[in-house]
Amino acid sequence: MNKIEKEMCPFCRTKNLTLIEEEKEVPSFGKVYVLTMKCSDCDCDKKDIMFEEEQKPCKLMFVINSEKDLKVKIIYSAEATIKLPQLRLNIPANSGCICNIGDILDQFEKQLEEERDATEDQSDKKSFRNSLKKLRKIKFGDISTKLVIEDPSGNSVILDK
Repeated sequence: MNKIEKEMCPFCRTKNLTLIEEEKEVPSFGKVYVLTMKCSDCDCDKKDIMFEEEQKPCKLMFVINSEKDLKVKIIYSAEATIKLPQLRLNIPANSGCICNIGDILDQFEKQLEEERDATEDQSDKKSFRNSLKKLRKIKFGDISTKLVIEDPSGNSVILDK
């Protein structure tokens, strides 16, 4: 692990940024590097994932059928977009991550709740409530749906094993 402290933060312009580079081994893919920027002043916390070998752009799909599928591991880069086409939901990654499908669904749930709470339009509120119900059914394995990850950098993978 490489760690550099007291760098200039690109957001708040203070010298309280810490840069961390960690090397991890991913089965079937080899080495990946987790790059992290953290600032103690502005709470900047950005991550990215890079494979040691250059990757081609990718579009990954996984069908979520049961609660067991929520434990499937995912690695995605800051350039990725994660989609639940059935619910017409997209999340641009903004930051790389190693997580599982359950964590992704939690992010979608939080996004829907925030949008529901922010709107005044009753029709939109109803639409968000319906999407939340469907998402919760997916989490409990009552209905299946497709998860899609599109990554122009190719630095994303679904580890279904």
